Amino acid sequence: MENQDDTEAVSNQENAVRAGLQSFLNDLHLKYKPLRDGALANYIPELAKVNPDLFSICVMTVDGQIYKVGDEDRLFTIQSISKLFVYGLALEEHGRDYVLTKVGVEPTGDAFNAIVLDQRSKRPYNPMVNAGAIATTSLIKGSGPTERLNSMLEMFRRYIGHDIFVDISTFMSERTTGHRNRAIAHLMLNFGMIDEKIDEALDLYFQQCSIMVNCQDLAVMAATLANKGLNPITKEQAIKKCYIKDILSVMYTCGMYNFAGEWVYKVGLPAKSGVCGGIIVVVPNLMGIGVYSPLLDTNGNSVRGIKVCEELSQKFGLHLFDCSMNASKFL
Repeated sequence: MENQDDTEAVSNQENAVRAGLQSFLNDLHLKYKPLRDGALANYIPELAKVNPDLFSICVMTVDGQIYKVGDEDRLFTIQSISKLFVYGLALEEHGRDYVLTKVGVEPTGDAFNAIVLDQRSKRPYNPMVNAGAIATTSLIKGSGPTERLNSMLEMFRRYIGHDIFVDISTFMSERTTGHRNRAIAHLMLNFGMIDEKIDEALDLYFQQCSIMVNCQDLAVMAATLANKGLNPITKEQAIKKCYIKDILSVMYTCGMYNFAGEWVYKVGLPAKSGVCGGIIVVVPNLMGIGVYSPLLDTNGNSVRGIKVCEELSQKFGLHLFDCSMNASKFL
């Protein structure tokens, strides 16, 4: 009888804590919903058409508990958030030593779409900037464009837990206006970082950026990384455990464009943003966080997303170097 009472007490406490997290997410959404700072990404025509009022927050623990608020089911294109997962696929297919000969892991103070390579190695600085992402995408194996795309879509399915698709309108929009990325690709071809199949590599890169997801998908993907590559919902291994540290390392140092240093200082977690307005955040061994709001700051990061993540980190002591870290109580 005593053991039963103890079990019920623990269960009630856990329910109260989880209700507290949901309540905090509700408060954050209510607090930042009126915030209209920032602007839509207008250099990709399809992104300029998005409703600026869309806003959602989703948290998933490594045991599959889900907390969400807002427009969590609204689909949007994944954009640069795709880079870290394609990087993981390249690592699995080629190994880290070979991938390092094509793409570095150093942060850069240049813009994410800068037409620049490391002066000494001639490699892109890291896989989170466009040059590095295009080089990484060019490494994906397959006998032709269709097989390579299907391999990539299957990889994303393992992380998300359901089939996904490419938004053709966004793909064509990026393909038509992607002159800067073509210039980057030709520069890398000149130095042997990619092969002559430039159009094929760029099409695959534009397709990966045009994959449709929602905020809950982002949280599941983040939770999968937090759970050593094991999807908390499907229990399917999305990537080999040995490459998780590679992905989280470049997320931590390079994932938030030119805001990476301040992000690490204030939030202190591996993350990746995209000009879609999404942010994916990994709390290792504990949870994944997804935030979506398409209004961007001058660095290309979601304005509301940054605010939400800063408050979550401070409220629950999520910063990796915060000695008071207490998020484990949510598990």
